[in-house]
Amino acid sequence: MQPTTATAPPAPARPPGPAARRIRALDALRGFALCGILLVNIPQITAMAFGPRPGELHPVRAFLDLAVQERFFPIFSFLFGISFALFLDGAARRSDRPRLLLVRRLIALGLLGAAHQLLHPGEALTPYAIFGLLVLLPATWLPTPLVLAAGGGLTLASVTLASGGLVTIPGLFLLGLAVARLGVPRALEQRTGTLVAVLAVAAPAAAAALWWQYATDPADAHATRIAAAAGLLAAVAYAVTLLLLLRTPLGTALSAVLEPLGRMALTNYLAATLLVVAAAPLLDLRHSLRWGTAMVLALVILTLQTLFSRWWLARFRYGPAEWCLRTVTWWERVPNRR
Repeated sequence: MQPTTATAPPAPARPPGPAARRIRALDALRGFALCGILLVNIPQITAMAFGPRPGELHPVRAFLDLAVQERFFPIFSFLFGISFALFLDGAARRSDRPRLLLVRRLIALGLLGAAHQLLHPGEALTPYAIFGLLVLLPATWLPTPLVLAAGGGLTLASVTLASGGLVTIPGLFLLGLAVARLGVPRALEQRTGTLVAVLAVAAPAAAAALWWQYATDPADAHATRIAAAAGLLAAVAYAVTLLLLLRTPLGTALSAVLEPLGRMALTNYLAATLLVVAAAPLLDLRHSLRWGTAMVLALVILTLQTLFSRWWLARFRYGPAEWCLRTVTWWERVPNRR
């Protein structure tokens, strides 16, 4: 006797088949953010020295502080919120319990991050998993206008009441979730005018904030907040500039480099830590002032990862770490080979 609809057990989750149409601009933007994050992570992993004397910075370190630090992490966090929403939409089409899949995915990400902490204290995966469970998941039951308002409010508070860093994650997660719900990512190709308008506002604001950061004494009580605000404004300007450049003749070359990095962001993020840990003793980076060497190492790692990512994605749908995460999420082997 067939069970009635009311008593039928929930349909099992069906693992994803071929990936839905990817938003290539987001892949490129994620790869771009990954490049900047590596520049910041190498000195952190190797505990490089700040300068030869207290208060004196190496020129490369000064460049990182003013042009890289807190400029790329916000982009990555915002994109995580977007990816969360896109995954939830896809999971809802394949499973009656899409949020259960998200919980499993975030727990797996948190465990992976906990292992990663052993080599890279201060890494991002663990806080992403925690804030995903505590902030993003509950927000999926809230209306989009409320999510957007909460995201904007929390992001503003993170740089005015706090000093940026990890406290920016919840607000940026919510902003990414709201933007994805509003359909902005899939309409990027039709939003050139909007992007130009955003850049016209963000670029001067970022330049002014950068000057404010440069002119502020690091010992000033508000220095870290000013730096956080400057980083957030610069992140907006950087991201929009890249999205516009992708529409120019230069876009093909940029996409060829950045898209593979972004599609395998998790794999490349973890692999970069292993490469830095292995190379640091050979290059004598730990507690050193070899900032130029550190930047060359970053360039070598990104070049190798770009070549490897292109080679891998020509043969497989997902990167190794991405495939493992999907397999755990769906709790069965996900097809990967093309």
